[in-house]
Amino acid sequence: MAGKTVAGPKKWRSTGLEQAVFATARGISDHVWLVLVAAICAAVAVMLAPDRAMRDTAGAIGITLCMLVLVVRGLVWFDRARHRRLEHNLLALTGHDSAACFSTDASGRIGFQNAAARHRFGHQDGMTLIGALQDHFTSPASVLYRLQSRAMVQGFAREDLVTRSGQVRLAVHRIGGAHFLWRLEEFQDRGSGRGAEALSLPMLVANKSGVILFSNEAMRRLVGLRPRHLDRIFATSTLRSGEEVEVGTANGRVRAMLAEVEGPGERREIYLLPVPQANLDDHASADFEHVPVALIKFAPDGMMRVANRAAREVLEIGTQEAPAFHEVFEGLGRPVADWLADIAAARIPPGAEVLRLRNREADLFFQVSLRRIVEQGRTVVLAVLNDATALKTLEAQFTQSQKMQAIGQLAGGISHDFNNLLTAISGHCDLLLLRHDTVDPEYADLEQIRQNANRAAGLVGQLLAFSRKQTLKPERLDLQEVLSDLTDLLNRLIGEKVSLRLSHAPDLGPIRVDKRQLEQVIMNLVVNARDAMPEGGTIRVETEALALSDEYRRDKAVVPPGAYAVIRVSDTGCGIPPDQLHKVFEPFFTTKRVGEGTGLGLSTAYGIVKQSGGFIFIDSEAEKGTTFHLYFPINTNSDEVQPQATPAPRRNRRRTEGGVVLLVEDEAPVRAFASRALRLRGFTVLEADCAEAALETLEDPRLDIDIFVTDVVMPGLDGPGWVRKALETRPNVRTIFVSGYAEDCLAEHQARIPNSIFLPKPFSLSALTDAVQDQLH
Repeated sequence: MAGKTVAGPKKWRSTGLEQAVFATARGISDHVWLVLVAAICAAVAVMLAPDRAMRDTAGAIGITLCMLVLVVRGLVWFDRARHRRLEHNLLALTGHDSAACFSTDASGRIGFQNAAARHRFGHQDGMTLIGALQDHFTSPASVLYRLQSRAMVQGFAREDLVTRSGQVRLAVHRIGGAHFLWRLEEFQDRGSGRGAEALSLPMLVANKSGVILFSNEAMRRLVGLRPRHLDRIFATSTLRSGEEVEVGTANGRVRAMLAEVEGPGERREIYLLPVPQANLDDHASADFEHVPVALIKFAPDGMMRVANRAAREVLEIGTQEAPAFHEVFEGLGRPVADWLADIAAARIPPGAEVLRLRNREADLFFQVSLRRIVEQGRTVVLAVLNDATALKTLEAQFTQSQKMQAIGQLAGGISHDFNNLLTAISGHCDLLLLRHDTVDPEYADLEQIRQNANRAAGLVGQLLAFSRKQTLKPERLDLQEVLSDLTDLLNRLIGEKVSLRLSHAPDLGPIRVDKRQLEQVIMNLVVNARDAMPEGGTIRVETEALALSDEYRRDKAVVPPGAYAVIRVSDTGCGIPPDQLHKVFEPFFTTKRVGEGTGLGLSTAYGIVKQSGGFIFIDSEAEKGTTFHLYFPINTNSDEVQPQATPAPRRNRRRTEGGVVLLVEDEAPVRAFASRALRLRGFTVLEADCAEAALETLEDPRLDIDIFVTDVVMPGLDGPGWVRKALETRPNVRTIFVSGYAEDCLAEHQARIPNSIFLPKPFSLSALTDAVQDQLH
């Protein structure tokens, strides 16, 4: 029943057997003569009954009716006596009380009033307490119901209320089973009511929900009406004592100082004081103006009120300019004005964020700390600015470095899986091509599959190059010879509209790189330069000998001191926008239209240069061109000897038939292709899907194995691991390691395994069989 509002007097409702009997007794006592008539009629019936049985029945009915009359009369007398005792006790208890007292039953009907209640409210016999108090305070039905419910449970309840004439304290006690004693104590001149009406200051009383219970004449005259809720008067829902507020009046909004005191019964007494005109002007003090920290004060609506000299210099604004907060800063991920409004309203605690200055060509970042302060009653938000450009730049560089590292790891991982797939696709395609002549209709389709598989392998190779996990075969090279050999190919690549100019530095020392990969880097850079000049232009490829006495720091890289060969590839094209410059080495990032490029050219060049021990930098200016700088350390080790495979020991007997190959590969499609390819070339192939199965096969001493062909990375024991164990009993067996990863993951293990070579995936049928033939002969 909690929460319901009693709308008016309730109809009498019996709450027990006793009340029902009392009500019946009252009704019957008013008509006792009817019972007497019934008794007389029963006696006459007895006398006139034709037989004895009917006379006995009629006599019993008459006696019963007479007894019922006596019982009812007794109950009525008892009830009246009890009520007289209750009224006597209540009169003795409250008769001289100055506060109005009432007794009511469970339905709220008044039964007793003391003298103070009759004097204040008149005789209310038979009326309900709600009806007696309905004009005394707001919502009497809900108040009385709430107090009576609490009294039924606790035996007592009390609440302080605001009335039109002051304040009252309404208390209730439960007496008897379902009767209540109410006491209404009135207080005058407690800051509201009649006393408040005489105040010249506007004031009101509201409950905790914001409903206005009372407003004095000054308040009603100020707002032009009788307000019902606080939000009809104040612009903000958060009211704080001692601060300025905006008040909605009949003539528009005005500012006032708010003072609030806590009233009884969780009531709020709010007073409005005038604001001196001097408070409306903000003047920066000398300390505020000359403090060497950028300080700005903003209004709660985001408008700038005052900024000191340091802040004006940072923002490049004049003394008369007052932009809004959102016109100065951006970059929070949500409207910055909302952040400031939350601080001003104290919805969130003070805090700091790194924001970017608006309308600036260069990125300027500031750590902006906001704090809510009150100056002479007015709420302002103080902003403290600290330059965070260097920190933000470092953070962006660190994020970029992490992203590039993550992309590299991802590229290396997926390249291994793709290489296995491409090995199976291209290998089985080679097997099908062996059964078809060039005149067969299916031959062209199979050739298309093989060519596209090779293209896919090229893309995977570029990903491996970016992640620096491709297989390189470095050698000492003369840059002048390499570039001279490339001249004809580069001229064919760039076309007729673009001219190529090569300039070589004299006495340029040799570098140690993979020649094929270096050529790939130069071609990628030249092709990009060509695409940047659709209307034609000039591409320059220059070399320079550079000696660094100190380390050279640039773009998060540190070039150690030493001698370097520098290659510069420059163009006169459209250039790269500054906001895209840091993304050019990311895989799949391209400014070209769909179908014109994969976005892997520069990322491939980046990976090859880095894996070769070099450095690559870029300079670009919009509409003026781009220059790539490649640094390779000079290789002065002239006695370097290229590693050669350990020669195989002479066999005791010469083989005229195919050898025996133990093929160990965990990928079933790759193992199936390799097995069929080797058998087609006359080899006997033993298959194993893991290293443990291979070692179990070798336990048979009757098997004569000529060569191991094994994957490097497998579940359980890896390729080098099981081969070392196998060579303990079969030292003359040669080994071919195959893997979708780069050769450097095997280099240390392979160096300790004699007579071994590496065959990268994806490999073709001929590459596999040639490698096996070379190892056997």
